[in-house]
Order: sequence, then C-alpha cells, then structure tokens
Amino acid sequence: MSIANWCVLAACALPIVSVGLAKGGSARRGGKNQVYDNQAPREWAKDLSGWQQRAHAAQQNGFEALPLFIAAVVLAQQSHADQTRIDQLALLFIAIRIVYLITYLANQGTLRSLVWFAGVATSVAILAMA
Repeated sequence: MSIANWCVLAACALPIVSVGLAKGGSARRGGKNQVYDNQAPREWAKDLSGWQQRAHAAQQNGFEALPLFIAAVVLAQQSHADQTRIDQLALLFIAIRIVYLITYLANQGTLRSLVWFAGVATSVAILAMA
C-alpha cells in the first residue's frame, strides 16, 4: 500500500480524533447533562461550548475535506502520476490537517482559514496530477 493510501486512512481517522478530544473532555466536566451521552450524541453536541465545540466542528470539517482528498489520490494514482509526488503531497495534506485541528482548538480563526485553504490547494494539486 502506498504512503498516499495510508494518508487516506489517516485523513479518515483525524475527524474521529477531533471528536474524541471533545468526548474525553466532557468526561471530566460535572453535571449529568454535560457528560457525553452515547444514547443521544447529537443532543450532547448541541450543548458544547469553547474548545469542545470547536473540536466537534473540526470533526465535521474533517469529514467535509475527505471527498476531494480521497478522489484526488485515487484519480492521480489511476492516471499513473508520479507516486512519489502523490505521496509527498498526501503527507503534506495530513500535516496541514493536523495544523488545522490545532488552530481550530486554539480558536485562531484567521490562521485556521489560511490553513484550511492550504489543505484544499494541496488536494487540488494532487487532483491536477491526474
């Protein structure tokens, strides 16, 4: 399996990590309605605030970023583009998405938007190889 394919798996796991942070953080909060409730996860998410709300939003954005990245990797590989370059850009995408998560949690809106744009540009660059 190529490095880019492993990066696809990592990109799929990042949103789960994002929401896992929020869920783990809620286990330390007090009150019955503030602890993560697996029976009503959407109700729980509506009551989030602060960094936990941002972690949940980062999860949603992570899932939104997946289709373009996965399609770019698959199409570039199917067109027999330079696998080394695909791998490099896929690794860059993962690094960018990790920075994106950090900037989201740190409530750095402008920087987060710039990092988001870099992630989209990286996916487009992979797709352009197809």
